[in-house]
Amino acid sequence: MKTIRLTTAQALVKFLVAQRIVINGREEKLFPGVMAIFGHGNVTSLGVALDEERKNIRTWRGQNEQGMALAAVGFAKARRRQQIMVASSSIGPGALNMVTAAGVAYVDRLPVLFLAGDTFVHRIPDPVLQQGENFADPSVTVNDAFKPVVRYWDRIVAPEQLLQSLPHAVSTMLDPATCGPAFIGLPQDVQAESFDFPEAFFEPVVHTILRPRADATELSRAIEVLKAAKRPLIICGGGVHYSLAEKELADFAISHNIPVVETVAGKASLLASHPLYAGPVGVTGCESANNLAAKADVVLALGTRLQDFTTGSWTIFSNEETRFVGVNTARFDAVKHRSLPVVADVRETLKEFSAQLANWKSSVEWSKLAQNEVAKYHAYIDGLAKKDAKKQATYAQVVGVVDRSAQANDYVLTAAGGFPGELNNGWRAKSLDSFDCEYGFSCMGYEISGAWGAKMAMPEREVISFVGDGSYMMMNSDIYSSVLYGHKLIVIVCDNGGYAVINRLQVNQGGVPFNNQIADSDVTNLVYVDFAKHAESMGAVAENVESIDGLEAALARARKSDRTHVIVLQTSPNDWTEGGSFWEVGVPTTSHRPEVIKAGETMRAGKKQQRLGW
Repeated sequence: MKTIRLTTAQALVKFLVAQRIVINGREEKLFPGVMAIFGHGNVTSLGVALDEERKNIRTWRGQNEQGMALAAVGFAKARRRQQIMVASSSIGPGALNMVTAAGVAYVDRLPVLFLAGDTFVHRIPDPVLQQGENFADPSVTVNDAFKPVVRYWDRIVAPEQLLQSLPHAVSTMLDPATCGPAFIGLPQDVQAESFDFPEAFFEPVVHTILRPRADATELSRAIEVLKAAKRPLIICGGGVHYSLAEKELADFAISHNIPVVETVAGKASLLASHPLYAGPVGVTGCESANNLAAKADVVLALGTRLQDFTTGSWTIFSNEETRFVGVNTARFDAVKHRSLPVVADVRETLKEFSAQLANWKSSVEWSKLAQNEVAKYHAYIDGLAKKDAKKQATYAQVVGVVDRSAQANDYVLTAAGGFPGELNNGWRAKSLDSFDCEYGFSCMGYEISGAWGAKMAMPEREVISFVGDGSYMMMNSDIYSSVLYGHKLIVIVCDNGGYAVINRLQVNQGGVPFNNQIADSDVTNLVYVDFAKHAESMGAVAENVESIDGLEAALARARKSDRTHVIVLQTSPNDWTEGGSFWEVGVPTTSHRPEVIKAGETMRAGKKQQRLGW
């Protein structure tokens, strides 16, 4: 057996370089790059190894470990889980900064490989700089904090361990049933150790994404249920995108006359102009789609984990006779709420469903009802998006500007706060796979960092990020990253004076405005940030606009810009798009405020509509 002597770090990088994947018939790098902030624990060995392979794998310098790792998440989403970015940090605070991003990738089922430095296995110099000592278990380091938020975790305590660990990490990230982040801890001494690795370990490996087919029994049971349906409804989730099933979904809906509603993750799986498109469903959805959900007798859930925002905390499916058919690569998701499971790839399953359903269709009356409902939805959104010079600009109007001017290569992106609901309703897909809202973990700060990763993944597309002032203040340094590396973004910052959506929740549940809006936070000096000047200081083109007309003109300029262009607009903190769905939150049962008591009574009354396993 031929061997090559390498350090652990060198072998790791060399293995990553050797991994390939077929995308659209072309062989490409599985790991196209590493996002890294070098420091104590990853600079002296891993940094050297990456430098040696810099022609084969690109290293991108981050500004904040959480931000760069969120960019890796945004990259994975934009590449539809077909390529994986690496995120590397030093030990201690650098590693812990990445844990939140790992949580995002974990919840959203997206592959990212996390590599963090670790303390010495031999322990002789303990405690070392940035080491948190566990009094009861010296083998525990801060890197153990990754365990709850990754699909695969390992610590390399001997070089040869890579021979087992790395293939397992890759297979976990590429398997659609287990897809999510992987973590590998790299102790400083082990990184530097050499070993005679078999040369075969570094031979190119070409991976493909698995497309598991349905079990025959599960398939036939699902067909039986579908054929008995009078009012079937499709819910499309993110799995539609990841299985590349958009065409099959569109054809299936037409062939069998089934209306389609979308989750936040599944948005842009179907064009808004499709005759069976019925709008976004759930808490951040529209009343029209929720009305259909209440009437449906069979729900075909495609690639969705049926989060509470999709189901209205399980209240919108109010028909006790409603049956669910769950199509998902993960059985865990396919069986939720007593769904009849079909554990399989969405695209392949839709083909098999269509073949077995043959000429079966739902009634024309049902599809006409869906078309009438979606017409109401469009009229409602158009009304909210209409310009009104007499009042302060709203989020709905801001989204309306981008919606009206949408181009085929636009890719819009947002995360927490008010924009998920506004974009989910107000931005209507004119092209497929053109939307990313991180609403699984609802991570503030994803908006700009995720956009940087998306642009890295799709340099030919116009990436437009919507961010509130609260999220901007949490994480903004990747504006600088995008400028440094020539990844032009359009960033629309809506300044409504603080955490306005949480303030809305606080007030709606009987509380008083407290500690959310800046003006309600007992501050000593009430100062508001000039976001345009701040962004300009990081090299972006930036401007303040005063109106929706001004935003339209600025957006046109931003499209022509050759670098990241930031547009700032003050918006109303009180005007929001209503979806008409219940959402369960915890409301105190004891309070000195009668408004809180009343809100609690309303919440408990709403809970009576919840689907409890039937």
